[in-house]
Amino acid sequence: MGCDGGTIPKRHELVKGPKKVEKVDKDAELVAQWNYCALSQEILRRPIVACELGRLYNKDAVIEFLLDKSAEKALGKAASHIKSIKNVTELKLSDNPAWEGGRGNTKGDRHDDLQRARFICPVVGLEMNGRHRFCFLRCCGCVFSERALKEIKADVCHTCGAAFLEDDVIVLNGTKEDVETLKKRMEERRLRAKLEKKTKKPKAAESVSKPGVLEDSAGPSNVKAGKPEEMGPDPREKKAASAPRGAAASGNSCGKAGKPPSGALKRSIADSEESETYKSIFTTHSSAKRSKEECAHWVTHTSYCF
Repeated sequence: MGCDGGTIPKRHELVKGPKKVEKVDKDAELVAQWNYCALSQEILRRPIVACELGRLYNKDAVIEFLLDKSAEKALGKAASHIKSIKNVTELKLSDNPAWEGGRGNTKGDRHDDLQRARFICPVVGLEMNGRHRFCFLRCCGCVFSERALKEIKADVCHTCGAAFLEDDVIVLNGTKEDVETLKKRMEERRLRAKLEKKTKKPKAAESVSKPGVLEDSAGPSNVKAGKPEEMGPDPREKKAASAPRGAAASGNSCGKAGKPPSGALKRSIADSEESETYKSIFTTHSSAKRSKEECAHWVTHTSYCF
């Protein structure tokens, strides 16, 4: 039994079996993870940042994503856990002196070694190409290989000397298990931060209200603790004492001006406490009282007399 032209079909051409699972090229996957931004799919360029799950991004792409969170962006799923710029850490990377980049093969007549990385571990010297596990510290952003952590065990960063905890170590581009553990740590860390904010708010409100209470309670205690000599007079007595002084001052000022206010008591200048020179101005002074003999006779002259 054949087809037209005398061809005989085989079994695999007639019967369709199960589809073969497409295998992802590991080399291509490593190149995409370590050389391209997980958000914009562009080549990584400084400044490079990493999230709490260990993914690499361009800082410009993260800022654009935070400013424009549109639902149309399909690539936004890779950064859905980034809520603010504080959720990413800027990395301090060490350049690989053996990496030439695009300068060595401008004509395209040479083979590009994709396994050669742009950055290396500053402690051990391993290249950051995905063949070796790398990590960074959230506290300072320094990047080095996991082998450096195991061989040189310390609680201080190997490059900058900053102290760190085990929770601050984040694996870059780790496996699914690593991502799950990092996700749990991230959720726990954010819950702790929310609880700390809630506890700080009532404490701040109490600290604002306490100074007012202390000021009110400090008044009576200071009065009681003071000596009887240092204690001031009663405010009512102060008012009573200030009233006559004010009246006397107004009387003196009115006496000098010669115009006593309406309703004020009349008193002679002779009884006042002013100086004798001031009293001699007025007719009530003893110097102004002259006898008739001392007084001159005033004669009026007219023009008709001359």
